[in-house]
Amino acid sequence: VQLQASGGGLVQAGGSLRLSCVAEGRILRIDDMRWHRQAQGKQRELVATITSGGITNYADSVKGRFTISRDNAKNTVYLQMNSLKPEDTAVYYCNAPVLYSDYGSNTVALNAWGQGTQVTVSS
Repeated sequence: VQLQASGGGLVQAGGSLRLSCVAEGRILRIDDMRWHRQAQGKQRELVATITSGGITNYADSVKGRFTISRDNAKNTVYLQMNSLKPEDTAVYYCNAPVLYSDYGSNTVALNAWGQGTQVTVSS
């Protein structure tokens, strides 16, 4: 199982980006899906969470600007980022606790992380 994140890039302040993260593998269940970010020289912080039922939660710093959503059929989580600010510059990581079947047909639990995608907002 792996999480593949995409959609980062360079954007001017006030612009928008949409991040995607797809979970690949023999997946049985995914509970909460999350986006974190880590700016250079700072600790990683939780940005947004969405439950399997669609309940969302956001860090105060992004409320009203970012929207997390998911497509359970595609095992994909999205982060729509609007009104971007230079302080949003960071590497963004997707994360989810995943239950999957390995090739021995065993059920395995994994706290999976994506590889990170760089978001840079210029002033």
